Amino acid sequence: MSKINMSNSKNSPAKQFKSYNRLTLGIVLGVITFWLFAQSIVNVGPAVQHSIGITPASFNLAVSLTALFSGCFIVVAGGLADRFGRVRFTYLGFILSIIGCLCLILARGEVLFTIGRIIQGLSAACIMPSTLALVKTYYEGKDRQRALSFWSIGSWGGSGTCVLAGGAIATYLGWQWIFIISIICAVLGMLLLKGTPETKIDDPSSLPKFDYVGLFVFVITLVTLNLVITKGSTFGWTSVMTLSLATICLVFLILFFAIENRKANGAFIDFSLFKNVPYRGATLSNFLLNSVAGTLIVASTYTQQGRGFTPFENGLLTIGYLVSVLCMIRVGEKILQKVGAKKPMLLGPLITGSGIALMTLTFLPDMFYIISVLAGYILLGLGLGFYATPSIDTAIASAPEDKVGVASGIYKMASSLGGAFGVAISASTYAAVIASGQSVATAAAIGLWINVSFCLLCFISILILVPNNAGKNK
Repeated sequence: MSKINMSNSKNSPAKQFKSYNRLTLGIVLGVITFWLFAQSIVNVGPAVQHSIGITPASFNLAVSLTALFSGCFIVVAGGLADRFGRVRFTYLGFILSIIGCLCLILARGEVLFTIGRIIQGLSAACIMPSTLALVKTYYEGKDRQRALSFWSIGSWGGSGTCVLAGGAIATYLGWQWIFIISIICAVLGMLLLKGTPETKIDDPSSLPKFDYVGLFVFVITLVTLNLVITKGSTFGWTSVMTLSLATICLVFLILFFAIENRKANGAFIDFSLFKNVPYRGATLSNFLLNSVAGTLIVASTYTQQGRGFTPFENGLLTIGYLVSVLCMIRVGEKILQKVGAKKPMLLGPLITGSGIALMTLTFLPDMFYIISVLAGYILLGLGLGFYATPSIDTAIASAPEDKVGVASGIYKMASSLGGAFGVAISASTYAAVIASGQSVATAAAIGLWINVSFCLLCFISILILVPNNAGKNK
């Protein structure tokens, strides 16, 4: 692989590179190793727990740690990719994905299973910002928007397929085959990236040293917060353990802001990026809309516990989501090109929230509820499809050229952390309502209404922060 720095020159190898379709497919395969295969574990929990002898609490912790570690380290990987090469870090992400999958396949207890899930999170942290930066480097104008649409298809489409794919593979082949297929996709992705010229900052030595102290404080803050959310009911909300974790989280959060605000250069999270209003709006709304990932775990759990569905039958309910999100991503791209980013971004949370609201009607009898859920998933996919490409384009087009990796990393950190805490909050609420003596139907409705509120907050953030001319005149 040639070690060629990124350059704006028309004669640079980056500009001369023409293997766009092959690169795009390789990037998409990298994205789906996480959003399709790693996330498929959500719908096969009982099979995994029975197979490797892991408790439900340990399983849920391992599931949440994947998104958490992805979110924590995605900015690190984005910054390192800027320094040492975006292609190189995409390769590293593929390798980590393979190692993580092997850990899950070979796991016979919670330790190796948890390690595998953490490695999968680190894999996503490498792949997400690096591939977005490659799109920024090798594509321009409509070609970039097209590439971002396919990137979104891998991300949103993969997340839409994960419940169905996980249920089908686990039912007919065994859950380990989820990760065997993921390994095959990773190997194919590495082969497709072969020959892509390296791209990185022209003079990495001029960049400030990485803020490892900020990273450490940030990780402690989020891990303790995650433990409070997911284990608070187990420990007891007023127990010494829960209160201690909450105190540590608060202290480290204050410490994090104090440390980062003192740094003129090289902060773990470059808050100067948020002075750019379009970037700020895209990133905040991205966090909030990804928080509706809790919809999948609450709806899937309820249909199996409250309605007696099998994992595969539950997966079939999500087909409308898969089809609509894949179709609407390209539509969102076309709308972006015609009217700019703000209008499709606003439509996204409105339609998504309407779909989730249909799923809250848990008082309906079986047939009517099935129809309601099917319609809800279709609207969920339509909304996310409208939002995806305009949001990503707004974020990376607004980023300075020398910070595109870090900016992409922060944007995807918002995705991962939004999903992690959305799942944690929704699942914990669902469990807490059941523990209080309410029915599973009531618990599901309350858990799903939380996700509707995320959509409302997302809409407000776009309305206020994203300018009307965002995405126009590309």
